[in-house]
Amino acid sequence: MGNPNAEHDKALDSVPIPILRSKRARGEFPTSDDRWTLVEAFIREGGLVKHQLDSFNDFVEKRLQEIINENSVIETENKGLYIRLEKIEVGKPRVREADASEHLLYPMEARLRNLTYAAPLYLTMALYVNDEEVDRQRVYIGDLPIMVRSRYCNLYGLKRQELISKLEDPEDPGGYFIINGSERVIVSQEDLAPNKPFYDKGDKASITHTAKVISIGAGFKTTVTVERHKDGIIYVVFPAVATRIPFPIIMRALGLETDEDIVLAVSDDPDIQNELLPSLQFSIQIASTVDDALDFIGSKVAIGQPREVRIERARQTLDRYFLPHLGTTEDARLKKALMVGQMVKGVIEMYLGRREPDDKDHTANKRVRLVGDLMAQLFRAVFRQVIQDVRQQLEKHYSRGKVPSLVTLVRADIITERIRHALATGNWIGGRTGVSQMLDRTNLLSTLSHLRRVVSNLSRAQPHFEARDLHPTQWGRLCAIETPEGQNCGLVKNLALLSTITVGVDENEVEKLLYDLGVVPILTARKEGIKGTEVYLNGRLVGIHTEPDKLVTTIRD
Repeated sequence: MGNPNAEHDKALDSVPIPILRSKRARGEFPTSDDRWTLVEAFIREGGLVKHQLDSFNDFVEKRLQEIINENSVIETENKGLYIRLEKIEVGKPRVREADASEHLLYPMEARLRNLTYAAPLYLTMALYVNDEEVDRQRVYIGDLPIMVRSRYCNLYGLKRQELISKLEDPEDPGGYFIINGSERVIVSQEDLAPNKPFYDKGDKASITHTAKVISIGAGFKTTVTVERHKDGIIYVVFPAVATRIPFPIIMRALGLETDEDIVLAVSDDPDIQNELLPSLQFSIQIASTVDDALDFIGSKVAIGQPREVRIERARQTLDRYFLPHLGTTEDARLKKALMVGQMVKGVIEMYLGRREPDDKDHTANKRVRLVGDLMAQLFRAVFRQVIQDVRQQLEKHYSRGKVPSLVTLVRADIITERIRHALATGNWIGGRTGVSQMLDRTNLLSTLSHLRRVVSNLSRAQPHFEARDLHPTQWGRLCAIETPEGQNCGLVKNLALLSTITVGVDENEVEKLLYDLGVVPILTARKEGIKGTEVYLNGRLVGIHTEPDKLVTTIRD
């Protein structure tokens, strides 16, 4: 028979756990007891809902302030009259009684009294009249529901006996919200990876190959497609402009003036450069300068307007609605041009047979949107409504000759009610339903299963055979067994026992680190003829490195 656990032992070879290593050194096999020690240690240290708690903590600590910074000034039609938004702070969950008294709220009281377990939000605001500060206050702007057992929960840091005294089960993992007394969980959503090009064969007779990127910026989501047509001309399609635009025109409009710059932004490979000729010859008849290219795009956006207006509208459209994840200012134009070049190169590589179509079901091409992501999306939309409301109130008061107090301008019920309603019904921004659900409390296992669930947003009615299949790359990440029968089969999944989901880090810090480690920016490398391995960051080509092994080892260290 040999060792019946041989397969398991092989899988444990790579586990960097001191116990297993020392046993290996002594030539012993890890026993099933060792495996349970390993699992218990993992669960004790992180818990099974660590991904939910980490994501919510990240949302409160970083994302909230980022959303405020995106909308840091509320301007009015009167130039010298505006409000500057500064620091946002989150208080402790509390309840306000009918007699206006307040006390700390614990989850059990919220459950028993049908209350929402939420904490107050305070925003520091400064009012400027004729560019002079006339008022600065820390204003209460609404209530934010707090996740049980997160860092902002009143149970955080309590010992076992203290939890029991607060009528809580010490084994309860948390990771859910209490809305109007009922426990609601935000289910993680599985999506195609945003901000990363996907290459595929064309779906129409005239289109041979395509590259598509779902670009999600601050509050914007657009899809940009690069299409290679039968005649060899490559076009760019995006929703803000109604027609297809030859790719060199987009590149020119983004600031690459000469054909040489455009070609180098795509590739330094002669075979790929030859395939660009039809597009360059076709577009040179339409536009040969940056202004001509902008005018051509502007004529599709601002029809019948003077040339200056058309050019300005084209600039605004490209900055705001074209690949918004790379930025919405002038500084991002070169990055956007390089991204288009990267997509064009991929399309030509497919045509030349050097690249296969992407597998959309591969786990590397998926992202799981956790509670922090979904809450940030909701808060951003609600906060925009607050800003609209404050602007109207400010203009109304000022037109009557009054300088209003900041506290009277903000209606706190907008944030409180909109967020509570979304969590209570599960109806989210972007028309999604079922994002938050009643927590399954049948037993502890069903509760844990619900908190670790991952839902795909594909339609339940259609077959989607490939999407429902168990993909080999799900090994160790998603459970191979736990999925419902029937129409949800393979679309509702669960995390594997020892898998966890990390919270993202700031891309700019990583990019700076890469350049410090010797990555040569892509345009520089191509102009100077430096050859090496391509370095991608979040699906975007950032440069070339001559010693890839060394770079990989350094980053891993």
